[in-house]
Amino acid sequence: MNPDPLSGLRDWHLPDPVSWWPPAPGWWLLAGLLLAGVWFAIRWWRRWRRQGAGTRLALRELAGLNAALTTDGDARRFVAGVSQLLRRLALVRFPREQVAGLSGSDWLTFLDATGGGTGFTQGPGRILVESAYRPEFAHESGFDPQPLSRLAARWIQTKPRPERNA
Repeated sequence: MNPDPLSGLRDWHLPDPVSWWPPAPGWWLLAGLLLAGVWFAIRWWRRWRRQGAGTRLALRELAGLNAALTTDGDARRFVAGVSQLLRRLALVRFPREQVAGLSGSDWLTFLDATGGGTGFTQGPGRILVESAYRPEFAHESGFDPQPLSRLAARWIQTKPRPERNA
């Protein structure tokens, strides 16, 4: 017989180190929430960029029209270019049936109704309709393009509001 009864016991040992894999369920949940958040943020950012792309492109084209007017001084071409730009953007933003058939004062009224204010029917925007019927317009030296350019830029930057049928 062994005089020391504890001599048959094994020595104490340390537990295995905690491994990093697999993570605890809370970490899996946090990772899933993080991935979902990143996915939604990317979708939101892409939608936001896509919605503003037409506006940015139209403002760039308006700046190009201003630069061309400064270079060649052709006011008639500038006014026609602004009118075409506004019409193309209106066709993109609003239903074709609502925009395509408009001309003259109806077109200006539509621009005022969708952009707010009265700058087209009673302000510098009237030139969009009047310039086509004024042959001396091309030779006028007193034409100031800045009010029309600012008005067009303000309309381009306005978020489209669908008109209500009353």
